[in-house]
Amino acid sequence: MPQFVIERDVPGAHKMTQDEVRELARKSVQVLSELGPQIQWIQSYVTENKVYCIYLAPDEATIREHAQRVGIPANRIAAVRRLMTAFDAGA
Repeated sequence: MPQFVIERDVPGAHKMTQDEVRELARKSVQVLSELGPQIQWIQSYVTENKVYCIYLAPDEATIREHAQRVGIPANRIAAVRRLMTAFDAGA
């Protein structure tokens, strides 16, 4: 299944409380279960004003549907074309 990186503009994302993070994650998981197994949330990274998420999904439209239902932005969505790690450098 294709993998996507989603960039979400969330001003003050790093200031979210644990309760706010938990509630957002619960809502996201609920919508994921409604959409079915074709979309999976792998992990998210929170920076100062953005959240970057890694998802598996059949297409960008499914990612956008999830974001719309949860009520979170999906400002930029990019399909992963290749994984690069330190091992690629011979490390």
